[in-house]
Amino acid sequence: MLVLSRHRDESIMIGDNVVVTIVDIRGDKVRLGIDAPQSIPVHRQEVYEAIKRENEQASKLDSSSTREIGND
Repeated sequence: MLVLSRHRDESIMIGDNVVVTIVDIRGDKVRLGIDAPQSIPVHRQEVYEAIKRENEQASKLDSSSTREIGND
């Protein structure tokens, strides 16, 4: 893991098109601003993991379960 020190209003670059800026620091909380192309999804880790779990569960549905969707 790369660890960088930054002050408020300073940024780091990830690749050529993702900029992470330190927006605010209050106590033990740091607010980050992330500027990335729309084609790059940006999520908090817990949200990303929830999306991943939901996608894995959805991929395990058999075809009989999906046939019922929309056949009301």
